[in-house]
Amino acid sequence: MVIKVFLASSSGSTAIKKKQQDVVGFLEALKLDYTQLDIACNEENRMWMRQNVPEEKKPTNGIPLPPQIFNEESYCGDYDTFFDAKEDNSVYAFLGLPPPPGSKEAAQADKEHIVQNGTHAAENPDDSEVPVEERNGNAHGEKEQVEAADEEEGEGGEAGDEATEGETAGDEPPAAEEGEEEAVEETDEVTEDTAQAEEVEEEEEQLLRVWNEPVPTAAPSLSAFQSFYSTTYMTDSLHDLSINDIY
Repeated sequence: MVIKVFLASSSGSTAIKKKQQDVVGFLEALKLDYTQLDIACNEENRMWMRQNVPEEKKPTNGIPLPPQIFNEESYCGDYDTFFDAKEDNSVYAFLGLPPPPGSKEAAQADKEHIVQNGTHAAENPDDSEVPVEERNGNAHGEKEQVEAADEEEGEGGEAGDEATEGETAGDEPPAAEEGEEEAVEETDEVTEDTAQAEEVEEEEEQLLRVWNEPVPTAAPSLSAFQSFYSTTYMTDSLHDLSINDIY
């Protein structure tokens, strides 16, 4: 592939001459093969350049000015696009040439290639890494069946454990019945204590009634009092007392 640079050797514009020298000098520095085609002395070159520059790249008057750069028949651009490519270290891409190994443009191209491949690989992973069952949709179905079976077994085991606990609880005596028996025993004890206390109170009341009775004008004999006391309290403990001890 040969780079073609269309320029005007006898141009009266200083700006055009400077631009042409900049393009040629940069291509020589890169040691690229290029051909200079003069449009000032060759009408055929001038007509070919005007016809092959794309319409959207032409100026308002429709006449493109040199320098214009081509790669064989393919249009590369004018000086402005060449300058932008030089600033971006992408002159080889601008000219449609592969960058030489070790150049900044080659390193940048390799970096961009790695990033693009990595993104592409992440978005479209290799089918070989995906198991056949998952691609066919069988792995997901089998997994759901296994999980369903595990859940059924777990529910069955829990139901069995609950039933066993219920049977064990049925074999043990109810705590409520034990509490009722203890309550009945306590009630009996309270009833006995109450009966004994009532008997003691009755005896004390009878004894008080005796002691509180008015003394008769004629004191009864000791034998009569002993007989009365033994009859009332069913005891002979006063036989040893004298009548003076009583009164």
